[in-house]
Amino acid sequence: MIQVVAAILERDGRILVGQRQAWQSHPLQWEFPGGKVEPGETPERALERELGEELGIRGAVGAEIMRYPYTYAGREPIELIFLRVTEFGGEPRNLIFHEIRWAAPGEMAALDFVEGDLAFLRWLLERGRAEDGGARHGAGQVARRSKSREPGG
Repeated sequence: MIQVVAAILERDGRILVGQRQAWQSHPLQWEFPGGKVEPGETPERALERELGEELGIRGAVGAEIMRYPYTYAGREPIELIFLRVTEFGGEPRNLIFHEIRWAAPGEMAALDFVEGDLAFLRWLLERGRAEDGGARHGAGQVARRSKSREPGG
């Protein structure tokens, strides 16, 4: 099964998301930066490589938050691996996306995300409400506290 890494980069309670190009599959939908794990590559190495290619940052280090299988219609199943980026060098800049944006978790609910990311996004929003008593959506707290590897866990 193909593995795909998704980076959760946080800054001031916001998470970096990218909007796919109009000519790509899933045109103009939003996603977390990342991509396919190449043969012989670890998810951690793929994270570092992909973030260099997509955002121009170096030495990205991530801790796994969650993983789950997903199948897009007419495609082979993939395993999505979400990693909270704990370290990197440089300033993220848009190298491949239509647009990038730092979004609060509550704002992400209004964005048109790729289907594969929706279970993670729901989990993020639900955990934020549960842990913050509904007062705010603290994604940083959610990601750091969670040991779950499956949606809803």
